[in-house]
Amino acid sequence: MSTTKKFAGAALATALGVAALSACGGAKDESASGASDAPKSKTVTLVSHDSFNVTDSVLKEFEQQSGYTVKVLKSGDAGAALNQEILTKGSPRGDVFFGVDNTLLSRALDNGIFTPYEAKGLGDVKPEYVLDKEHRVTPIDSGDICVNYDKAYFADKKIAPPQTLDDLVKPEYKNLLVTENAATSSPGLGFLLASVGKYGEEGWKDYWSKLKANGVEVVDGWEQAYNERFSGSAGGKKAKGDRPLVVSYASSPPVEVLYGEPQPAEAPTGVATGTCFRQVEFAGLLKGAKNEEGGKALLDFLVGKKFQEDMPLQMFVNPVVKDAKLPELFTKHGVVVEKPENVAPETIAKNREQWVKAWSSLVVK
Repeated sequence: MSTTKKFAGAALATALGVAALSACGGAKDESASGASDAPKSKTVTLVSHDSFNVTDSVLKEFEQQSGYTVKVLKSGDAGAALNQEILTKGSPRGDVFFGVDNTLLSRALDNGIFTPYEAKGLGDVKPEYVLDKEHRVTPIDSGDICVNYDKAYFADKKIAPPQTLDDLVKPEYKNLLVTENAATSSPGLGFLLASVGKYGEEGWKDYWSKLKANGVEVVDGWEQAYNERFSGSAGGKKAKGDRPLVVSYASSPPVEVLYGEPQPAEAPTGVATGTCFRQVEFAGLLKGAKNEEGGKALLDFLVGKKFQEDMPLQMFVNPVVKDAKLPELFTKHGVVVEKPENVAPETIAKNREQWVKAWSSLVVK
């Protein structure tokens, strides 16, 4: 998910205090530029958004097996990180970029910042996630942006929680939903795209007019929406949030369990599975990488089973590899979104700016 990415759930982990991965290693690139007999660099640099995380022991195992030391260069949110790579095209700050998602994919590919590489293990990736047939990017994870609900609120009120986008405009949910600004937030944009996927170019504006009439609240970002306005989260309870519906992630309920004090037997929040938009995050070998071979080895690692099974509890996203197992926390407290909304990356690239502008005029102004 870009954050989110989004993601995908990684933003939630950060908000709840999960320690971000610091740059690992520190070996300097000893190769001399242009020298054919220079020794190969043993440092490979991963450029990423701020939410990248991996268990130390998993990363160390890759370093020991490959002989490379991994340096992680975090660069803000997914959009900001991608912008920097576009500006430094041909002279990248690292070897691999991780964190471009399907809402930004066409922009990255159109700017030609990646060198094609078919990662080892790509055949094990679920085919629906392989969106670039030229293999300029490799799918790494997926996550769903969905409306979450406060179970206690709806139980107390004896109201069934909403399950679909259509439900959210019904009178019983008036003044209950808070969402993020689509112009400033990855989950906010994802929720807008869910409505585009569901109602099409001709119908999404009418849907948002109904949501506005039904009292939807818009805030700048996920942190404010989830940890201040939403009544079901640990942060929202402390802040006395009064909105029992929030746009967040399908992975949010397992995180509420993991970091609950004391840890609850059941997640206090639920997911409206008919409101979701699926994000897919990718990584790619940067064009002009100083350590191209190291970058290829790192991409192989990212799509490998070891990393794939480590991701869920580190970044709260789902693996894309077919046989990767989810942790019990996810299978017990999470949900499976069978039919998320999708919009083709090229369609997003063509229309994103005008959609966001129209949404802003309709909902915010």
